[in-house]
Amino acid sequence: MKIVQLVCVAMALLMTGATAQDGDKTISNTAIRFGTATPGGGFPLYGNAFAAVMNEADPALSIEPRNTKGSNENIPLLEAGEIDIATVSGEPSYEAFMGIGRPRAHLKILTAMYSSPGMFVVRADSPYKTIRDLVGQPIAFGAKGSGLPILSRYILDGLGLKQDEDFKSVYLDHAGDGPAMVLDGRVAALWGAGVGWPGFTAIATSPGGARFIAPDAEEIARIRIRHSFLKPLTVASGSYPGQTAPINSVGSWSFILVRETLPDDVAYRLAKTLRGVEAAFCKKLAQACETTAENTVAAAPEEALIHPGVLRYFRELGLVK
Repeated sequence: MKIVQLVCVAMALLMTGATAQDGDKTISNTAIRFGTATPGGGFPLYGNAFAAVMNEADPALSIEPRNTKGSNENIPLLEAGEIDIATVSGEPSYEAFMGIGRPRAHLKILTAMYSSPGMFVVRADSPYKTIRDLVGQPIAFGAKGSGLPILSRYILDGLGLKQDEDFKSVYLDHAGDGPAMVLDGRVAALWGAGVGWPGFTAIATSPGGARFIAPDAEEIARIRIRHSFLKPLTVASGSYPGQTAPINSVGSWSFILVRETLPDDVAYRLAKTLRGVEAAFCKKLAQACETTAENTVAAAPEEALIHPGVLRYFRELGLVK
């Protein structure tokens, strides 16, 4: 009889443990579907690192990155509830929030990712030194569906240039295809943005090295007169191999956006976990050093666009009222 009683007690304890584990999964919203972009670009690199540090910090979280076509696909996927969170560059975010060319999107911000100053990269031995030098040349403006071609359109428009008329525009099936096209001469330049961008790194580390082309001071002023939401941003010297001086340009902040229906407790938990891994994330990925709660508050176009669960945590930190 005693043996039977002991077995019953042991089974009860096992069942209690299983219930607790199930409860943890409920709290964490089980798997969190995370849309990034095409292989070889900055968003998958960032997304994989984000998932790794977050899942390690909170084993009950299960953030699962998946490749998509980029920002322009991620927004409707979030709206349809087919993914839970997604990387979205600044210009598509701005257009979605403001309802430019489409109905306003009811999406929310989880975190600011990093600032994205836009610029071109060419081979160091190329004759091109200014944006005007590139007019009429074949240019890889980024992957189809990504936000990079939208950023370049705004910047070029500010200079009175049309992307698909004044240049021989090339749009990539995969972001990782661009560097080889520059190196073998199929295109004169590759457009990209920010620090740690894989396409820039690939060309800068090639045997011949790279040269970066960005708007000059007068061009930056012209761009901002026409598109004031673009902010002056700088790529610090030494951000890429062979880059001995800072590069000034304009751009915006990329975000991790979430579906509007993401539960408040899940958004709160994600924000709190992310705050705890900011230092580790920075060590893992250079551009992630800008992923902070403070930068999220500063970069959000409006405080109301930050998810309510995230705002609740930010109030606890004293970052918002």
